[in-house]
Amino acid sequence: MKKAWILALPVMLVALALCTPARSRDFRSHYKISSANTLNESACARREVPPDSADAVKRGKTVYKAYCLSCHQFDGGGVENLNPPLIKTPFVLGNKERFIQIILKGFDKRVEIDGEQYSNNMPSLNFLTNQQIADVMTYVRNDFGNKATLVRPAEVQAVRAHLAQ
Repeated sequence: MKKAWILALPVMLVALALCTPARSRDFRSHYKISSANTLNESACARREVPPDSADAVKRGKTVYKAYCLSCHQFDGGGVENLNPPLIKTPFVLGNKERFIQIILKGFDKRVEIDGEQYSNNMPSLNFLTNQQIADVMTYVRNDFGNKATLVRPAEVQAVRAHLAQ
C-alpha cells in the first residue's frame, strides 16, 4: 500500500500544478512542467472562468452585490417587466463597449429580451472606477450560466474617454 502512494505522488503533484490558479503555477515553470503533458487543464475540475480572471470575478461579485443585486437579483434573473435578466443576453455577452456604455451612462430605453419587455431605468454608475466596472462586467459575463471573455480596465477607460469627448 505504501508503494502505491509513493508511485502516485508525482502524478498527483503534476495534476495539482495543472489545476491550480495562475498565481500558483510558478511550480509548473520552475519544474518545466508544461500543459502539453498527458494531463491537461480541460480534464481538471476547475472554475468556469480563466484562472487569470478569478480575482476579477471575486471583486466583481462584491461590486454586483453592492450596486446591481437589488435590481437584477441574486440569480441575475432580473424582475419581470422591470429589470432585464443578465442571463445569456446579447447586452451581457455581446459588444463589450455597449455594455460599458450602459454602466457608465445608465439605460432608459424599453428593451425586449426573450419576448419580455423591460422598462425600468438603470441609473448611471459612472462613479465606479474603471477597475470596478471591469470586474463587475467580468463577474456578470462569467456567472449566471454566462461564459465570456474578461473585461480589462483599459477597455473601460477607452469607452469613458470616448464618451467624455
